[in-house]
Amino acid sequence: MKKYFLSIVTLILPYLIFAQESVEKGLDEKINDAFMPVATWWEGFILTKVPIGEYHIPFVVLLLVFGATFFTIYFKFPSVTKFWTAISTVRGKYVDIEKHGVDKLYNNDEALAIEDIPNTIRDESAHGEVSHFQALATAVSGTVGLGNIAGVAVAIGLGGPGATFWMIVCGLLGMSTKFVECTLGVTYRDIGKDGTVYGGPMYYLSKGLKEKGFATFGKILAFIFALLCVGASFGGGNAFQSNQAAVQISSLLGLTGGSSGFVIGIILAIVVGVVIIGGIKRIASITEKIVPFMAGLYIIASLIIIFANFSDIGLAFSLIIDGAFSPMAGLGGLVGVLIVGFQRAAFSNEAGAGSAAIAHSAVRTKYPASEGVVALLEPFIDTVVICTMTALVIIFFNINGTDPQSVFDYTAAHGSSVILKATELPISGVDLTSLAFDSVIPHFSYVLTVAIVLFAFSTMISWSYYGLQSWKYLFGKGKTADLVYKVLFLLFVVIGAAATLDAVIKFSDAMILALVFPNMIGLLFLFPRVKKEMKRYLDAISIKKEAIQDGAVDITKHM
Repeated sequence: MKKYFLSIVTLILPYLIFAQESVEKGLDEKINDAFMPVATWWEGFILTKVPIGEYHIPFVVLLLVFGATFFTIYFKFPSVTKFWTAISTVRGKYVDIEKHGVDKLYNNDEALAIEDIPNTIRDESAHGEVSHFQALATAVSGTVGLGNIAGVAVAIGLGGPGATFWMIVCGLLGMSTKFVECTLGVTYRDIGKDGTVYGGPMYYLSKGLKEKGFATFGKILAFIFALLCVGASFGGGNAFQSNQAAVQISSLLGLTGGSSGFVIGIILAIVVGVVIIGGIKRIASITEKIVPFMAGLYIIASLIIIFANFSDIGLAFSLIIDGAFSPMAGLGGLVGVLIVGFQRAAFSNEAGAGSAAIAHSAVRTKYPASEGVVALLEPFIDTVVICTMTALVIIFFNINGTDPQSVFDYTAAHGSSVILKATELPISGVDLTSLAFDSVIPHFSYVLTVAIVLFAFSTMISWSYYGLQSWKYLFGKGKTADLVYKVLFLLFVVIGAAATLDAVIKFSDAMILALVFPNMIGLLFLFPRVKKEMKRYLDAISIKKEAIQDGAVDITKHM
């Protein structure tokens, strides 16, 4: 294996050297020129705005906010009331009843009976392929990543510090949406004869709406979602990740123009290709090791910088809160900053997009709501914690004494970039975040490069699973169909690495947000079922607790 790897490196190295010397329009630029018109058109189509008074707001953002707010109120703020239940579930406190059912273990013969769902395999024996923690790790690996590192920098470039506040708000509201869609994902999943799990919005849209008497409408929504999810796997789950990984690697190695992005993309495609052949079990086994490590490393570095600048914490939060409600001139006003914050948060945590429900559907449990409460942790980890930390690092970088804009002006944005005062050059995305870390922890950019590549890698392999499941729904579950999808997926790894950030982010944003349309419509039809499943799970937990209080042995201690 080592010999093959060295051979590949030997073949590629001359191209990397040549890429540095190329002064003509290289392959990267040609790929970007072809990709940009497609990305621009798609972004304009998905982000169609509706006039509300003096404002023009993308309809998809309105739908996202309305749905998340409704679910938060209807389910009585599950982000707070179900938070510790989620922690206990991930820790395996209820793994016994989730695997075997509370009736068999704690002498409740009524079994919390629930009718079988027509045309759906009832989960009598806790079918599934992965644990709660593995499902969470796989889903988090698809969200925690460059959306947190590069996406926050983009948000600050477009909307200033105030965009951070609205990202946090969107993350808190998104916890409720994740709870709903992931509960439904397990409820309506299919289990193949070989134990393989097939789940996600395409299944709960088709089966759930059929249950409601809207079979044709459900099939249409499921088809649209599956088609868009394939596209999203190519965009936000792939091209954006490879783009920012390539940018960081190029910056570290001093590579510019020519074919450097293309060659880096080829290398990334080879590595990703080796992993995605193995399916969800291999993906889960890898992500459960990578995600905690890289997230922990990033959080520790962020905390070091936050504590090093603790004297400026008051000023930083003042900039965030004031900027949220009284934006600086040139940032598009209150609504403009709010939209930027919500778009970036939606891209980062994918709440409302339904993508995470595909990974969560593979969990081993008899109670769908158990995975719903686990899933609500994702937006909290992703947006409320990690995105806020990244924002503080960038804001601290720009503070010097009483000057909150010492390095760059928040209002002097060039697209998603900010203009550095020292060089008058634009900088954006991962480059800005990397510069901010280096200002406190010298040469941390080297470590950050490794973290970024790992983030990008884990996100790409997780999204390959989401896209493949959608592809199978559209084209069947044969080996040929699988191979075609994986080849196309790896092609977009290369395209993303070669294209510019502006082109990639236009396409990726629009693809992720497009998923909201079919998914949120379905959630607004099916949310009553989630309430039933939640009661069923909480009742099971209560029966177990009462049995233990009466002298029963907690079986989890022997599992």
